[in-house]
Amino acid sequence: MTSPSPEEEAASLERRFVLIEHEVPLGGRTLTLRGPRSAEELIDEHDFAVDERMPYWAELWPSARVMAARIAREDGSNAPLLELGCGLGLVTIAALTAGYSVLATDYYADALSFTRMNTRAALGRPPLTRMVDWRALPEDLGRFPRVVAADVLYEREYGSLVAEVISRTLAPDGHATIADPGRSAASEFVRRCAELQLRVDAPRPVPFEDGDIRQRIQLYEIRWMPDPDE
Repeated sequence: MTSPSPEEEAASLERRFVLIEHEVPLGGRTLTLRGPRSAEELIDEHDFAVDERMPYWAELWPSARVMAARIAREDGSNAPLLELGCGLGLVTIAALTAGYSVLATDYYADALSFTRMNTRAALGRPPLTRMVDWRALPEDLGRFPRVVAADVLYEREYGSLVAEVISRTLAPDGHATIADPGRSAASEFVRRCAELQLRVDAPRPVPFEDGDIRQRIQLYEIRWMPDPDE
């Protein structure tokens, strides 16, 4: 099956969704990201019945904005970076801007399409993308020196699930960062990381304000624990 051209992909999104624009400051410039008008309008009862799938990808969450600002200041030096749950593509754009070689992943094909469209608009080129189910992680996904995710602990079971995904994708000397606004699964994530020999530094809160929105985003830094035998 032939992949659609960038123009065809953008036209398909415009036909299927009512789109809005998000203005986001990043690294001294203002990005314009396009996304669906409302995630609630995209809820599919069949998808939810199968695996409780919800279209969280369609929102531009404060955690993604905080993560993007953080990543944009790093020196990627063309190192591979894996994003878990790319949503509309903001963090992917920041990582590419920082010089990382990015693989953007999501459970929704539409999220990958929006990430490609928004990244093309911002940078003139798309990232590598791949559809990934955390419950059935591809064996050939590989390990990465940098793994990032923003606001992915929204269901209690995801605490353990995200920790396990990181344990299977983080390189031995790698560094992962999770941005979280205080979801209930965060404590389970930290507990499961410890069981998997992943060290989680005490989270550093970053205040976020935008209009009426006031949040403190926690940045969890994750690395492998040292081998006691070495």
